Amino acid sequence: MSSKGKFYITTAIAYTSRKPHIGNSYEIVMTDALARYKRLLGYDVFFLTGTDEHGQKIEEYAKEAGVTPKEYVDEISGEIRRICDSLNTTYDKFIRTTDDYHERVVQKIFKKLYEQGDIYKGEYEGMYCTPCESFWTETQLVDGKCPDCGREVKGAKEEAYFLRLSKYQEQLERHLEENPDFIYPEARKKEMINNFIKPGLQDLCVSRTSFKWGIPVDFDPGHVVYVWIDALSNYITALGYDPDDPGELYKKYWPADVHIIGKDILRFHTIYWSIMLMALGEPLPKQIFGHPWLLFGSDKMSKSRGNVIYADDLIDWLGVDPVRYYLLSEMPYVADGSITYETIIERYNSDLANNLGNLVNRTVAMSNKYFDGEILPPTAPEAIDDELKDAALKTVAEVDRLINEYRISDSLDTIFSLARRSNKYIDETAPWVLAKDEDKRARLGTVLYNLLESIRFISVLLSPFMPDTAEKIQQQLNCTVSDYDSLSSFGGLKAGERVGKAVPLFSRIDAEKTLNELAEKQALEEKSEPEQKKVKIEGLAQIGIDDFAKVELRVAEVKDCEPVKKSKKLLKLTLDDGEGERTVASGISNFYTPDELIGKKVILVANLKPAVLCGVESCGMILASDDGEGGVRVIFVDDSTPAGCRIR
Repeated sequence: MSSKGKFYITTAIAYTSRKPHIGNSYEIVMTDALARYKRLLGYDVFFLTGTDEHGQKIEEYAKEAGVTPKEYVDEISGEIRRICDSLNTTYDKFIRTTDDYHERVVQKIFKKLYEQGDIYKGEYEGMYCTPCESFWTETQLVDGKCPDCGREVKGAKEEAYFLRLSKYQEQLERHLEENPDFIYPEARKKEMINNFIKPGLQDLCVSRTSFKWGIPVDFDPGHVVYVWIDALSNYITALGYDPDDPGELYKKYWPADVHIIGKDILRFHTIYWSIMLMALGEPLPKQIFGHPWLLFGSDKMSKSRGNVIYADDLIDWLGVDPVRYYLLSEMPYVADGSITYETIIERYNSDLANNLGNLVNRTVAMSNKYFDGEILPPTAPEAIDDELKDAALKTVAEVDRLINEYRISDSLDTIFSLARRSNKYIDETAPWVLAKDEDKRARLGTVLYNLLESIRFISVLLSPFMPDTAEKIQQQLNCTVSDYDSLSSFGGLKAGERVGKAVPLFSRIDAEKTLNELAEKQALEEKSEPEQKKVKIEGLAQIGIDDFAKVELRVAEVKDCEPVKKSKKLLKLTLDDGEGERTVASGISNFYTPDELIGKKVILVANLKPAVLCGVESCGMILASDDGEGGVRVIFVDDSTPAGCRIR
């Protein structure tokens, strides 16, 4: 396949303060999937990731650990890279901001901007947040704390250099008007324009004197280059950029086709980075995509909350591809995603074991059973076959459309929909019935050919997301045609060849047993870390009234209730919410019998995303409280309150 041109894609570089949790790992896996997909299409891809290693926070962490800052970042950067590798990511370069060439070029960039008047010397006085490495004015604080992270801030006054953001405001606004897809998704663009650009840009502090762990300003001893010029420059220094000689790699790949970053650092990339490039006279990246966060349930992951999950622990438990699948399938396009052990197990069993794994296993097994593994030509077609063929071809086009819009979760769902359609095709054609009639041999061969070809389509499309699984599927098919161009028509498998042995791709997880084991493990960890509990209850994360208003609470009447057969904890409640009936699964069977609940009025979270729990689709959640003794008490509403009433 000839190259379709270059494609330069980057992640944000990870900060080397602590080992990254699973939420931090989403970005590298998403970017890897995009890079793999572009390679599959024939693009010349350059995929960059790396670590951001300077700043006051790291200087303090190193001091606490009794090591030098360089020793500290060497360890954490190595850990980050190991996690990237364990997730089977295919980056072309891993940059560190402590790399000699990066530090040298950052100094030259800083000096150039100073000499041309885009950086000037002044004095900064304000409130400083060390974790965010950000200055704030008194009016920007929220309840006296950092508006980004909610932590304490300290007064700071020091001599500093500033970047003239205000000078480039009109140029930036014009660029956004002329390039409407520069910031993705649309909601993020509106946020940047309305909240940060339109109110007027304030010049940016770009040097510090209160700590030493940074790149020195070579013409003014005592100043170190502040994080944004240092960290953001990595996207061009990694390509060999130098203000005096950009270099061939830079000329080939810049501008970047897309920066993949978290929504929390969108301002720094779309405003600070854009203006830095304008001041340097360099092209801006073509697009910046700000992805949402992956939360633990509904909370942001935090060691202080005791809800951190690490990628390597999940990989040890599930394997690489199931972790990649969960990360990519569970993260919405704009809203934050969620990770819990319950949903991990549910998605693993329903999507991987039952849907994809079952499809591949029984199709390859039937091919071996009925034809000794030989792939027969599809010589006995019927009308129903066209539906499967059409679904396969439409899946290719739809996946391409969705990936180019960065709708990664939707892309995966489209591929797995083809797997579900293929399983339905098995039920519709009943190969085991055809096998009983010798006159139906040709038809049976056609059905199995169509299934094997559909699985081939799935494996090729799945390869950017779950590369090891795709390879295992193709090995079972004994497939010699696995390039993207082969998906232009249905019929790439060669008749006369033989499939391999049917080997299960995914073994079902015993949900109840596994969750009990995880709970016991967590209890032991909490017992061995008594300080952890203390931290958990020191304070509550505050929300605004707009956040609370997103939750729709209604009164609902319990019309019926019964135990869930597959669970010792769940009850299946049928609720009247004033508009109709819905089912909710609630883990309260150890505290209530069905008779105690039927006829009662409860509080329903009506707009909660549905989830399947032990085979029951749960459309909502009822509210309950702890009883102070390890039990649960459902919150009941007065019988006179009609079902459907809003709780405000």
